[in-house]
Amino acid sequence: MNKPINLAPGAVGSAELTVGPEHTAPHVGSGRVPVLATPVVINLLEAAALAAVEHLLPEGHQSLGVQLDVRHFAATPVGMRVEAQAELIAVDGRMLKFRVSARDEREPISEGTHERVVVNVARFDRRMEVKAGRAT
Repeated sequence: MNKPINLAPGAVGSAELTVGPEHTAPHVGSGRVPVLATPVVINLLEAAALAAVEHLLPEGHQSLGVQLDVRHFAATPVGMRVEAQAELIAVDGRMLKFRVSARDEREPISEGTHERVVVNVARFDRRMEVKAGRAT
């Protein structure tokens, strides 16, 4: 990336959903109990991180998730609303680190950290074309 990333710790974002049958563990293949699936919680945490910074990145750049270290410690039933929060806590070159958490209408359900890397989309797309054998 040629331009420096002008991000500083403190940016925050959120994402929410109301748990439907399509968000449950049996539906996504991560378990048999019909409660909010951990992969869906992870998706919501990533969406909160995106909401915190994507609009601040230089044109032609976006962030990609590269690491998650989260706990999903409380179950959420179908019909309940869940909100995820992300706070940018560190910027190291192209690497962004977030503190993430989620709660349902009754209690906290998840917490941890999430890291994303900022990429030049055109350069990244070219690399994927080469990797897929569609370009040289």
